[in-house]
Amino acid sequence: MKPFLDDHFLLNSTVAQELYHNFAKQQPIIDYHNHLLPEQIAKDIRFENLTQAWLYGDHYKWRAMRANGIDEQFITGKGSDEEKFIKWAETVPYTLRNPLYHWTHLELQRYFGEQELLSPKSAKRIYEECSAKLQTADYSVRSLLKKMRVESLCTTDDPLDNLEHHRSFAQEKESFLMLPTFRPDKAMAAENVAGLNAYIQQLEALTNSTISTLTDYLTALKSRHDYFAANGCLISDHGLEHIYAEDYTEKEVQDIFVKIKLQQDLSPLEVNKFKSALLIYFAEWDHEKGWVQQYHLGALRNNNTRKLDQLGPDTGWDSIGDFSQGRALSKFLNRLDREDKLAKTILYNLNPADNPLFASMVGNFNDGTVAGKVQFGSAWWFLDQKDGMTQQLNTLSNIGLISRLVGMLTDSRSFLSFPRHEYFRRLLCNLFADDIVNGELPHDIEWIGQIIQDICYNNAKSYFNFQPSPAFK
Repeated sequence: MKPFLDDHFLLNSTVAQELYHNFAKQQPIIDYHNHLLPEQIAKDIRFENLTQAWLYGDHYKWRAMRANGIDEQFITGKGSDEEKFIKWAETVPYTLRNPLYHWTHLELQRYFGEQELLSPKSAKRIYEECSAKLQTADYSVRSLLKKMRVESLCTTDDPLDNLEHHRSFAQEKESFLMLPTFRPDKAMAAENVAGLNAYIQQLEALTNSTISTLTDYLTALKSRHDYFAANGCLISDHGLEHIYAEDYTEKEVQDIFVKIKLQQDLSPLEVNKFKSALLIYFAEWDHEKGWVQQYHLGALRNNNTRKLDQLGPDTGWDSIGDFSQGRALSKFLNRLDREDKLAKTILYNLNPADNPLFASMVGNFNDGTVAGKVQFGSAWWFLDQKDGMTQQLNTLSNIGLISRLVGMLTDSRSFLSFPRHEYFRRLLCNLFADDIVNGELPHDIEWIGQIIQDICYNNAKSYFNFQPSPAFK
């Protein structure tokens, strides 16, 4: 019987196999957006067991376990790590046709050499053997990253973060880069006046300043933006339902900030004006420094308020939203472009119905100054699976230039998630190969192979201008 996930997994022709094995497979990884913890990398921690490395913080797996009827005590509750793993192993056979089935077994194979399928029958042995490996130096978090040939990675960091772990890591002669990403979502969250005031107080303490006016607030935030730049940051990121692009005057936003400081509730229009103004300021600072700005759009978060109250955010209660994206996105990008302040920009879409909108929108602002200056980013979150990735790649091919795409990212909290780059690369090679086999592309393996390498690695290296460590080989 043909082994599961063999060398030709997802590669449905000899052409696809040639493209992947000769051009894509050995390319280093530039993971320019993830949620890994910098402290764990700086301290090169070793996980005690497979549950800690694999299940902690992974709301993809948590949602599947809940759908399979697993009690919360074995997901985020007080169950032991081994009990939680056993319950995950019970769930895996029921994830057929969900991307988790592929990811689970890819990760077991690529990191641990584990060929047996995960099930209740194999769970105890796999748990014990993989946990024992994770406690060794060869399976520390840095070793896991090197195993996947990670050259650069960018964590996701709040402006209040002191970046101590990035700074300590930068002093070491490691074989890969770890850089921060400036994500100021909390700084513009005016829908929660009490929470924003608490944030402002933290910013005051951090910057040793008094923040009474909008000008004070912007000055303090700009100092954090400068601090991130001084510590290697080259990217900003925003996780929003949609772009905010209300018309506003400086006086209006100043008055709104006074209301915030007075703990007065804001109207929905005032919230939108405040967010719109902050987005423009952040984007202008990004352009000034030559950063890349990323916008992750379309998530409808925290739908289950009962569970949110019990477990907090980022525990698996989010979904795809159906927000109107086009007009505000156009208005926002156009304002920045008109004032020659539009930085290199990546737009990520979560609602597949909006794929053509995003793919066509980026073309409005590619002005020839930089190849792929404004990008329709790779499929993310609920869409970073076979069907979602293929749809994104096809839509971009039809409306823009797939050849200038900056590739895949993990968007993950797990050090075991990097085979997602392999998954993307296999699908990409198969897509091009199908067109070659069907006579829709020429059988020019060298040129198409070069395009494959560019999408997997070269485009991102040039676009972000990361300078890999001399130790990287």
